[in-house]
Amino acid sequence: MRWQEVQERFPEEWVVLEATKAHSERGHRYIEEVVVIDTFADSTAALRRYSELHRQEPGREYCFFHTSRAELVARERYVGIRGLR
Repeated sequence: MRWQEVQERFPEEWVVLEATKAHSERGHRYIEEVVVIDTFADSTAALRRYSELHRQEPGREYCFFHTSRAELVARERYVGIRGLR
């Protein structure tokens, strides 16, 4: 499903998504297609569900956004081991 479809189906809601098609460019993640996992009225509940899913399956690309957001673009952040000495 594309972001515009999600916005039409779930106006003014927090949605927990799985990205099924995305690409990275200059430190940003552009999410093109998603599957809606869950919807929430508040961000705290959405974050809780996102965290639960991420713990269960860390290899999958989950995210959460409010549908008022114009586009699905997130800043990438590197999570790794700092230099070993």
